[in-house]
Amino acid sequence: MSQDLVDLAARANAPTLPFAGLDTLWLQVTGTLCNIACRHCFITCGPKNDSHPMMAREHVLDTLDVARRLGVREYYFTGGEPFMHPHIFDLIDATLQQGPLSILTNGILITEDVAQRLGDLFRRGPYSLDLRVSLDGTTPEENDPIRGKNTFHQILAGGERLLRAGINPVWTVTTVHAAFDDRSEGYARFRSLLEARGFTRPRLKFIPPFLIGREARRSQGYAADDLLQEGDLFEGEEHVLQCGSCRTVTARGVYPCPILIEAQDARMGDHLEGALHPIRLDHPACATCHQEGFSCRT
Repeated sequence: MSQDLVDLAARANAPTLPFAGLDTLWLQVTGTLCNIACRHCFITCGPKNDSHPMMAREHVLDTLDVARRLGVREYYFTGGEPFMHPHIFDLIDATLQQGPLSILTNGILITEDVAQRLGDLFRRGPYSLDLRVSLDGTTPEENDPIRGKNTFHQILAGGERLLRAGINPVWTVTTVHAAFDDRSEGYARFRSLLEARGFTRPRLKFIPPFLIGREARRSQGYAADDLLQEGDLFEGEEHVLQCGSCRTVTARGVYPCPILIEAQDARMGDHLEGALHPIRLDHPACATCHQEGFSCRT
């Protein structure tokens, strides 16, 4: 039997995850457009990638209206880099009128003015506003080969501007370095770095690498037997795995989660209302979430 047929058979035996209800909505507001091109990016974002274009302002606002009617409880903006969107502050303000919002950013575009405007929204918004800033090392030598030359200091500077504006960001770390295989040691190193920079109460979220996109080229990628199989899930896992209660909207349709927007067979259609049903966990990246007990939620 050929490898392709083996893979098809394995995918056909993937488990189905029940749908627990739409609690969380991700909006890929800038699609795959980003100001940097990280070597581990699982959706291959960068300055020239328009495989998912930027969402139009009206598309985001229409989606928020649908989400409100469907009872969504929390929202996430991601990309690409959300602060490249020309209407980002209008979109933040509109979203905060109906629920808490987290924004995933590399921090480089957080100028003093941007930080102050975010601080104002943070203080006066009816719901909470969180910023997640990505940093992949405690030194330039660890971070910059992954995120780009001189990004270490630019990212930290953006986070410090947020702190001065009254926002204590969550620092997200993708554990691509063997140095961070020991999570407790990794937490300690990042805490020391951040405390030395004035973050008296550091907030950290470690993220396992997903072996797709650029990370598949940087590392070995997934093996054929990494696919989940029927019987692998435990009872109630739809309340642990985020895709049991979230969906992601991009300019090109709806997907189960932000990790799989480049997997065209993961596309669930054009409209959010048509994507509220169980899904088959037939992508190898699903095994990473299952094995790590991982959620993209803050």
